[in-house]
Amino acid sequence: MTNSNNVTELIITGLFWDPEVQRVCFVLFLPMYLATVVGNGLIVVTVSVSKSLHSPMYFFLGYLSLVEITYSSTIVPKFITDLLVKVKTISLKGCLAQIFFFHFFGVTEILLLVVMAYDRYVAICKPLHYMNIMSRQVCHMLVAGSWLGGFIHSIIQVLITIPLPFCGPNVIDHYFCDLRPLFKLACKDTIVEGIVVLANSGLISIFSLAILVSSYIVILFTLRNRPAEGRRKALSTCASHITVVILFFGPAIFIYMRPSSTFTMKTAMRKLWARRENPGMGT
Repeated sequence: MTNSNNVTELIITGLFWDPEVQRVCFVLFLPMYLATVVGNGLIVVTVSVSKSLHSPMYFFLGYLSLVEITYSSTIVPKFITDLLVKVKTISLKGCLAQIFFFHFFGVTEILLLVVMAYDRYVAICKPLHYMNIMSRQVCHMLVAGSWLGGFIHSIIQVLITIPLPFCGPNVIDHYFCDLRPLFKLACKDTIVEGIVVLANSGLISIFSLAILVSSYIVILFTLRNRPAEGRRKALSTCASHITVVILFFGPAIFIYMRPSSTFTMKTAMRKLWARRENPGMGT
């Protein structure tokens, strides 16, 4: 971090500004987070101890559940506790750490989803060669490659961000630390950094989504000539994976593809609420 940084603490505006709504959301989100952690933890333990669940599909599922626990825990605990406080703060170093782990586990999960799609492709389209192609060594290499890909992606994002000077203001118009709202606080033009970050994130997302969609197109094409019972059995093994892909990429597309005017409108509404609570407050 350069010496031109005057900002050591950041204020997060949060997702909601009505205290009553925040308390309701705390009651709703806390059980959801705990259910996510406990549910995925049970999957990890079950896959680890059960001898009948040592196939490649369950091997990848166990690691996906482990990554989901860590990925959720990067953002959600801080977000939930912030629902109970009026001023939501985080240190600049803590913000950078949150960005690193958020992108690290997020991309690792994306790559694991791609690996699982490849596993289903081999299982359905090349069933006679499945165990030879998806050997234990290959499975470990694919998982290690997913973790490595996530690390390389994340370290690039953080190394681009660390040299940026932050001299004020220190208010992040978001509900967690992310690159786009943090770049708006930098005391320099960040167009180059923004392009690099967008390319780094965009290429991974586009290629991963393209591979996922292509794999299932091939699977569906292959199943055309299968008996109805065989098609139903094959698709049942893919249904949960497709659901996870939709639940993962759906919110991500909503967050990162909506126009900046959305954030501007949110800021304006927050100011109107603040004026309603404090009628004497000026512009």
